[in-house]
Amino acid sequence: MQLNKITDALTVSPQITADDIPALKEAGFRSIVCNRPDGEGADQPTHEEIEAAARAAGIEMRYLPVQSGLVQDADAASFGAALRELPGPVLAYCRSGTRSATLWSLSQSRTLPMAEILGATKAAGYDMNGVARRIANGGKTPTDTGDAKFDVVIVGGGAGGISVAASRCASRACRLRLSTRPISITTSRAGPWSAAVFSTRRIPQRQWDR
Repeated sequence: MQLNKITDALTVSPQITADDIPALKEAGFRSIVCNRPDGEGADQPTHEEIEAAARAAGIEMRYLPVQSGLVQDADAASFGAALRELPGPVLAYCRSGTRSATLWSLSQSRTLPMAEILGATKAAGYDMNGVARRIANGGKTPTDTGDAKFDVVIVGGGAGGISVAASRCASRACRLRLSTRPISITTSRAGPWSAAVFSTRRIPQRQWDR
């Protein structure tokens, strides 16, 4: 059993078994949160098995399953509520502990500085840089909203791409404006080429050149 302490109130770990409960009791844990859905792994004990052993030892148990890679804002809110309601210290576990660490990070995103969240999880062995942007956005995933909005986007610009776009635009009532820095194209979005162009937003040259 591997215990990775994030704070004095919370430790996360990979999958535990009923046989680990006496050691957890000895270590002083008063509550357990299961973030791994039953049946995710062939050799995985059910949360009921662990809950029965935990309650027999006087440890509270809460089942908050989260599918791997699909942590939702509501999941983080439920996890934060569990930490407030359950007696501590709390052990949260999933397959590797990453989901539990992610849930904690998101649940604390509005109360703790990001540097503190990232530092605590890194010290516990979990790299939360992948969700740092989501934490900074107050729980929203990077794909919830775009950084920029364009009517149409050209992929693979450069001189050749600009030339092709300009020639195609000529028959689509389009206008191409060129300068030494930004490039901006507008269109009526008619026909198949509406999927390959166009924006009224000024685009920095460094972005166009990528």
